[in-house]
Amino acid sequence: MAKIIQFQKNDWYQIKISLNHIEPNIWRRFVVGSNIELPDLHKVIQTVMGWTNSHLHQFVINGKFYSKPDEESFLQCVDYRDVKLSQVLSEEGQSIIYEYDFGDGWEHEIALEKMLYDHSQKYPYCLAGKRHCPPEDCGGPWGYEDLLKVISDPNHSEYNEMIDWLSDNFDPEFIDIDQINEMLKEKDYGCLTLD
Repeated sequence: MAKIIQFQKNDWYQIKISLNHIEPNIWRRFVVGSNIELPDLHKVIQTVMGWTNSHLHQFVINGKFYSKPDEESFLQCVDYRDVKLSQVLSEEGQSIIYEYDFGDGWEHEIALEKMLYDHSQKYPYCLAGKRHCPPEDCGGPWGYEDLLKVISDPNHSEYNEMIDWLSDNFDPEFIDIDQINEMLKEKDYGCLTLD
């Protein structure tokens, strides 16, 4: 018989988020409170992935769209401002989709890996990850793939233009977990807020 778990205020989830349609995979593993509301989860995702919160976003859960209501949008969505993560992910192995920047089409899979019961934790933290987040406005997964080809070949006709656009310090393999965790201690989890 399956054990029924009652969620307590301080239960924690170990989450793995993976950026779809990118190889090799870009991912992060982080821990967050099960009672976090989806708008705050959005901020945590922006911080752990390295996005700049410059575009619209939504969660896709069982075929429904969850986001902040927008009167100008033609899509109907569920107002996510009071929805807790534990209401949409309640069993290990379940997953939902997080979409960011509808123009570039960044799709992330969020999977609940483990339920944890560490009552001493006060803020989300990142455990591990692979590869740098793509730069904003690079054209989605396929544009990013092209960008990586260009910057890997100094003889490419667009190499200098791309390096200038990116800045000299862009390393597609680099991730700074310590910096991510410092930002996660901040009020908005280090995420620039647009609201």
